[in-house]
Amino acid sequence: MSIRGRPRRFKTTKALELAWEQYKEWCNSQTVLTHEFSAKNSEFVSKQLTRSVTYTIEGFCVWVGLARSNFYETYAEDEKFRDIVTRMKEECEIDARMKFELGVIDPKLAALWMSKYGYSTKTESNVSGSVPVVISGDDALED
Repeated sequence: MSIRGRPRRFKTTKALELAWEQYKEWCNSQTVLTHEFSAKNSEFVSKQLTRSVTYTIEGFCVWVGLARSNFYETYAEDEKFRDIVTRMKEECEIDARMKFELGVIDPKLAALWMSKYGYSTKTESNVSGSVPVVISGDDALED
């Protein structure tokens, strides 16, 4: 049983880690059917391509049939599972960053995606305090 009385889907950290590895393999091996018009042959050409989707804790939870809230309450709060849950979160962040940097995901979406990991496109400039102004030489005011 979990801390809050719910039965555990993953009894050991090894079982959770194995499911996470299988989920990442699934994410990296999605196939899509594309269609293009070939001007050279004047015909439509279809191709099946392998594409990847970004790793997310939410996606993992759907993949294993577990509510996200149950995942966090059952595993993230348990000392025994804390390391693997932390690693899962870090791998999600790194996976998204790599896919943006490699152009797998449109860079226009970077701010939206990466904001969930604490990144921001905002720049802040705060000026505090006062700076004395000294006028000297020919520019000085004379009475």
